[in-house]
Amino acid sequence: MAEVLRSLGVHEFEFTSRDFERVRTMLYDRAGISISARKRDMVYSRLARRLRRHGLDRFSTYLDSLDALDEVQAFVNALTTNLTAFFREEHHFSIMSDYVRERGKPAGLRLWSAAASTGEEAYSIAMTLAEVYGSIKPPVRILASDIDTEVLETGIKGLYPIARLDDVPQPLVSKYFQRGTGANAGLARVDPALREIIDFAQINLLAPATIAEERFDIIFCRNVLIYFDRAGQRQVLERLHGRLKEGGLLMLGHSESLRESVDLFAALGRTAYRKLTVPVRASA
Repeated sequence: MAEVLRSLGVHEFEFTSRDFERVRTMLYDRAGISISARKRDMVYSRLARRLRRHGLDRFSTYLDSLDALDEVQAFVNALTTNLTAFFREEHHFSIMSDYVRERGKPAGLRLWSAAASTGEEAYSIAMTLAEVYGSIKPPVRILASDIDTEVLETGIKGLYPIARLDDVPQPLVSKYFQRGTGANAGLARVDPALREIIDFAQINLLAPATIAEERFDIIFCRNVLIYFDRAGQRQVLERLHGRLKEGGLLMLGHSESLRESVDLFAALGRTAYRKLTVPVRASA
């Protein structure tokens, strides 16, 4: 019946303008993510699955019951957009490689994939560093985090459809992936030795208590700022600045810039930035 209603363009559940504004406010309050007023259909589609799961027929009832249903994380997960790929924005990996080589390939390097999604970015970082150091287990640690717990599970497993490896150079596929057989035919698993240098964790970039306390040499935080308002962007950038070592690098997405945070970072090239040592004003 639900499929018939959708095919007719009829909403299966009552979803008022007030419900939509409540969703926008609740997501902002709980995750700092801003949803455009144009995203109403997307919100309905993604949350309708949660209503079906709980046997509810009104969005208002669902939103009233988030805490009682222990549904807050699933609510955030459903509305989080996760678009990623291996070696996406490839120039960042070249910049990273040059940075590591210029410093003599030091041991103990720390990197953070701050919006790791299903893990492709973190594994791309790991493969790149394995090539730089000439070892499948280079002397580095990578923190891979995301606010969405479901996508992190995919990253932890390191198991992907073969088609997802199309952007990975074939020599790297042969070296760092194991092709599945039997029940896993059509899949490829990241070599366990490479996975061992990555730690996966849930982190909300706007929640100070969840931010890693250690300092990093390089942080990838790509295509994240676009989901925050201006105040949220500044808060995230100040926190990333505080987690970078002196002279550390920050990688952003192709549609992001630091025009209003030039006091924190200096541009190195295309969406790559170096930490500036300056007093950072307190976040609001």
